[in-house]
Amino acid sequence: MRRHVLWGTVAASVVMAVLGASPAQAEGRGDIRIVKAVANNGKSVVVGIRGVVTFPVKLTIKDNSGVKGVGEIHTGGADTADGAPAETVGITCKKLSATTSDCTATLRFDPAWFPAYSERNANEGAGDWNVYGIVNANDRDYWIFDALAPFTLKRAATLKVSAMRPALFGTSNQVKVTGALARADWEALKYRGYGGQSLKLQFRKTGATSYTTVKTVKTNSAGQVSATVTAPGSGSWRWFYQGTSTTAQTASAGDTVALVAPTLRSRAALRVLHPLRVG
Repeated sequence: MRRHVLWGTVAASVVMAVLGASPAQAEGRGDIRIVKAVANNGKSVVVGIRGVVTFPVKLTIKDNSGVKGVGEIHTGGADTADGAPAETVGITCKKLSATTSDCTATLRFDPAWFPAYSERNANEGAGDWNVYGIVNANDRDYWIFDALAPFTLKRAATLKVSAMRPALFGTSNQVKVTGALARADWEALKYRGYGGQSLKLQFRKTGATSYTTVKTVKTNSAGQVSATVTAPGSGSWRWFYQGTSTTAQTASAGDTVALVAPTLRSRAALRVLHPLRVG
């Protein structure tokens, strides 16, 4: 049975209950303020189908009496009530001056929670999230903050590659590259093929340090993709996926194909096998 919980509302309700405040008084009291707030160092939080994902929320807090600490911290979807909240693992603060402190809350998502906590489908939890909570000062000032430290929660993606030369003999430089894109299904806790997505086929020549895009191909309904191209030389082939607002960017490992010039022995063998095709 699902737990139908509006986590953004719950977070605010818990904060106000702790303080005995009404919604109209929810801003707090005194001069304490958060002057900077960043979740996961400004990067998306990417969650797969298993394994806990931990990330920091960093707050710079100021008050004329000095900062006592962070009283409460929660997460919630900005546009949807779906999705399990992040669990707070710990909070530490470092005093920068008599009035200013840096505090870091460590939070974590466990995908095993996602199906039970979503209202309809756990995958709807992907998207924009915010951080909510309370900060306290030494003179008993407090501030209830909401919609700070925004971050994007994304479904992890996987991408596979296989590259090969279709021709056994001859001088053809054609290479066939196949691949498969899948993304985390948080409802079923499985990876499923992701269709209709544009993948970039990229090549890195032997000795080079970076990949260049050769062409763009869309995945079929099962998330599979295939392309046959003329290789500019020996090197590594990979697929690259840019990602979306709900699915993480990913790249496959590289698969190396060596273009070896045919030897006299291989040409002689080819004459024996196909005497009419070789002059």
